[in-house]
Amino acid sequence: MQRVFASNIKKSAYEDSLVGLSSLLNGFETQPIHFTPWIKFPYRPEVRFAIAHSDDYVFLKYFVAENAIRTVNTQVNSAVWEDSCVEFFIDFNDGKGYYNFEFNCIGTPLAGFGKTKLERDLLPEALVATIQTESFISKVKMKEAICWELSVAIPLNVFFHQNFSTLAGRQGRVNFYKCGDKLPEPHFLAWCDIQSAEPNFHLPEFFGEIHFK
Repeated sequence: MQRVFASNIKKSAYEDSLVGLSSLLNGFETQPIHFTPWIKFPYRPEVRFAIAHSDDYVFLKYFVAENAIRTVNTQVNSAVWEDSCVEFFIDFNDGKGYYNFEFNCIGTPLAGFGKTKLERDLLPEALVATIQTESFISKVKMKEAICWELSVAIPLNVFFHQNFSTLAGRQGRVNFYKCGDKLPEPHFLAWCDIQSAEPNFHLPEFFGEIHFK
């Protein structure tokens, strides 16, 4: 089973700034999102992520290089999976369900909670809107690729089905994804491999482990 460790960082390390956080996460170890579980969708963009946390936030940074991007969705909880999208699913092992956090490359967020793909609810828009994002998009001429980075800060109170005062020392199960349902080359990538007939990220039995330091 795949495993990831989320370092504990203090506000003083990034000056309580998302720009500072983004710069700080550049120096963190990254892991690839490279499994393409479905043979009908072989395209594999280059995708890596870093994860950390503080007393009151989960921090993510994605690094992506792909042939094309799509940025149609701009409203909270809209269909960002149709755009150039990265995702973070987490289950805190308490039997309540798991959260899905999804972001397109301009930082539009979607978040939900439930036990299965069908048995779930979107989180309140006002709560999802408290998630901070910072994106940067550029074109690399030599690779003929569009590269983008997305930094994310998820406040602890967004996990409102739990009652955490801190994540330090906690464990859970996670998967990280990259997709783009309506891109010229639709694709579905996962950090932990998935076994299913059709594309489906909502399979917590294939999640890996996360340990919050």
